[in-house]
Amino acid sequence: MDIEDLQTFVAVADAGGVSAGARRLGVSKSIVSRRLFRVEAELGVQLLARTTRGAALTEAGITFRDHAARASAEIDTARETILPTGDLRGRLRVAMPLTFGPTHFAPVLAEMARQHPKLHIHTSYNDRFVDLIAEGFDCAIRAGYLQDSNLIAKRVGPFHGKLVASPDYIEAHGSPETVDEIVNHQALMQGTETWQFMDGDRIVTVQPQGRFKADNAMALAAAAAAGLGIAWLPDCIIHEYVASGALVPVMTHYPPPAAGVYVVRPPGQHPARKVRVLTEMLTEHFKRNPDLWGLDR
Repeated sequence: MDIEDLQTFVAVADAGGVSAGARRLGVSKSIVSRRLFRVEAELGVQLLARTTRGAALTEAGITFRDHAARASAEIDTARETILPTGDLRGRLRVAMPLTFGPTHFAPVLAEMARQHPKLHIHTSYNDRFVDLIAEGFDCAIRAGYLQDSNLIAKRVGPFHGKLVASPDYIEAHGSPETVDEIVNHQALMQGTETWQFMDGDRIVTVQPQGRFKADNAMALAAAAAAGLGIAWLPDCIIHEYVASGALVPVMTHYPPPAAGVYVVRPPGQHPARKVRVLTEMLTEHFKRNPDLWGLDR
């Protein structure tokens, strides 16, 4: 049985349909359908029941999926073991934030592709929270503070940010001087996140409230400059606003705790070598570019 056909079945099973599986693999639906046909013909059983909404695993498919996933993973590990140290191949699916990915991380992926011409790199740029396991990603790049999860994270660099507001907002509503005063202000947020600040050696957590939300830091910076509220934003987004006076740092006596940039991957005993190589390249990228996140410290 062809290992590529086997991996295609696993991708379709996890994605929930041929179309979704084809997008995940970066190939056409016709190619996926041919591979699935070969697997089912080889086994002599139906693995997927096609529906108008996609494809559902049959009882045989449910049983076979786990075995196929383990076999595919073992083959990938074996290939990495016998390949020359510098030679990467196969496919690397990476999820990156839209806000920072194209400017801060895309050059590293381009260099990785240049160094490893047999490696296929598929990148998704999106500021939403991506489910690595359900959506079939090898890893993701995340910046800020990590949520508790079963994912494995490796820090590759620092991440700097601060609380800011426009002069017009401060003139109209004042500037928060303590953590307790934040709840009295309009907060600009990505969702329902909490904000953390350092009070001496102690970390203080606050639940901000606000009516304006966006899943992109650049949109929040524009809203803050328009006087809609206060926002916790990274230096690489706001340093030009601060330099021009459009935004002013507030509550500077309570700085946010140190944050970081991380490569996160699904749980497993050992990361794939392609993920390790990307992690090493990102770490080196941050070492060579200490001011990557903006000059406003």
